[in-house]
Amino acid sequence: MIRNPVVAGQFYPGESDVLSQDVENLLVQGGKNKEDVIGMVLPHAGYVYSGEVAGSVLASIEPKKVYIILGPNHTGLGSQFSVSASDYWRTPLGDVKINTELTEKILKNCRLIRKDELAHIHEHSIEVQLPFLQKLGNNFSFVAVVVNTADIETYRHIGECLARSLKDLKLEKETAIIASSDMTHYEPQGSAKKKDYEAIDAVLKLDEKVLVDRVEKLGITMCGFAPAAIMIAAAKKLGAKKARLVMYRTSGDVTGDLSSVVGYAGIILN
Repeated sequence: MIRNPVVAGQFYPGESDVLSQDVENLLVQGGKNKEDVIGMVLPHAGYVYSGEVAGSVLASIEPKKVYIILGPNHTGLGSQFSVSASDYWRTPLGDVKINTELTEKILKNCRLIRKDELAHIHEHSIEVQLPFLQKLGNNFSFVAVVVNTADIETYRHIGECLARSLKDLKLEKETAIIASSDMTHYEPQGSAKKKDYEAIDAVLKLDEKVLVDRVEKLGITMCGFAPAAIMIAAAKKLGAKKARLVMYRTSGDVTGDLSSVVGYAGIILN
């Protein structure tokens, strides 16, 4: 089964040659020294808004053979926590293989996660990451996981399950876990940045509980805080000791309209 793209031509160009050139342009911003990463936070808005942030992060890493991409559930469809049932995901740049062995291992290790395509068929947060990863190369496969909100212990449990699954298959050195998330939505630039840096600080401290607590206490409209909490918990089990903010931008930095912005953060954990 192939999962066809749903936001090609909207969030990113639908023509393969245009998309390829756009992503290449966004990937030239990284430094010469490539980092071996365990986890990342990447934005998932339209490339015109958040592509610079995503490109800066991904241009700074050593490409992996496997990615686990955790995305929030924007549609409300499907199971609370679900992996894609498809065999391939299609983008204008070609088809990307789902790592079925790792998917099945995750399902075995974590009873909270179901195989349910309904949560994935209209969800953009995972799809928009794929063209960047395709241009990085390394003939990768991936696992797509859509997550909904829960409590901190559930996030930690799922993170531990992901880490255990990678260790069981001896894939921990070949895999990076991506938390797909935008930051504050539709607030003035000043308040958005203030709130976002509170959330970013929690990620940089590798503290998933502080992240969740700050999101709830401060009303931070970070759509992927649950994926980020799970990613942090998993990354620590896989040996992550530090994190670095690569870039922070808002939509206002692109449009010039600072009255109502969306924030985008790119973070590396290793």
